[in-house]
Amino acid sequence: MRDYLKADLYNHRGILPNNFTQTLPDTKQALKAVCLFKDEYLLDFINVEELDEQEEDLGKAIVANVKRFIMTFGQDFSFIGNQYRMEVAGEDMFIDLLFFNRELNSLVAVELKSGKFRTSYLGQLNTYLSTLDTYIRKPHENPSIGIILCREMNQTFVEFAVRDYNKPMGVATYRASKDMPERLRNALPDIEELKRLL
Repeated sequence: MRDYLKADLYNHRGILPNNFTQTLPDTKQALKAVCLFKDEYLLDFINVEELDEQEEDLGKAIVANVKRFIMTFGQDFSFIGNQYRMEVAGEDMFIDLLFFNRELNSLVAVELKSGKFRTSYLGQLNTYLSTLDTYIRKPHENPSIGIILCREMNQTFVEFAVRDYNKPMGVATYRASKDMPERLRNALPDIEELKRLL
């Protein structure tokens, strides 16, 4: 419960800029995907400030804490791999993080970006999703879903940018606990006070 308060979970569910309702064939699955993903994730288990320069370092830190990342990300996720290699026509591609979600019965590709959202990220993710669906996805699985996880975004702009892509994708941000709203930071007990009480 404390982690949900800290992450301000209630205010971040169901508002991820995405195109799920237009791209997923089943309306029920599209609604599940909309509700499953948040528009912002609290990565307080890694020192995000030190990692902002290198997306590769962010990926390594998440992999080192994959259990906590999955708990932050949501229920029913299984970790498949990081820097997941795929090849098409002699060209290598590497997905930063690849998961499988049992509830959605879908592969979920997560691309990590250390700065502000750029529209070019959608083209890269669209190519990854096409490759996953063509070569990796099993016949009984639903279409693969892509999430771009970046440091900041303009939500209205992202909603505009993502709407005409034909693969299911969304964009979320990440933050550190120091970025948490003050009202929530104040609602949580001080760490020293907790230590003293214990």
